[in-house]
Amino acid sequence: MSREPFRSRDAYPAFRAIPTRWADNDVYGHVNNVVYYSWFDTAVNAHLIEAGALDIHDGGVIGLVVETGCRYAKPLAFPQIVEAGICVAKLGTSSVRYEIGLFGEGDSEAAAEGFFIHVYVDRITRRPTALPAKLREVLRALS
Repeated sequence: MSREPFRSRDAYPAFRAIPTRWADNDVYGHVNNVVYYSWFDTAVNAHLIEAGALDIHDGGVIGLVVETGCRYAKPLAFPQIVEAGICVAKLGTSSVRYEIGLFGEGDSEAAAEGFFIHVYVDRITRRPTALPAKLREVLRALS
């Protein structure tokens, strides 16, 4: 079974360094697969918060994950720095598909590649809402 190759580093307009923790390793000596999903969330949301596009405490709009997935190529382990590359693959009216590449520090090939889709909703009603202008601006820069 052949699979589509992973994206290269230059496919990602933004990166976030994430240190692994002792607790991330499983009994097999590498980071457990569920931790990768946490890194996806950390990379994307930290980028949006730091860019002033997302206010997780008081903003009127919040992003809910409606779909996610990951493909693995090689293990990551503690102690190691993971560099998470972020790009926007699809930008809709109220939804965004993020794609994230996880690289060992300085590696040219991804150890894993994943995605998740946020649907942005009104904080109170939980109904889909159009992306605010500032959020759309920051997301376009990741396209």
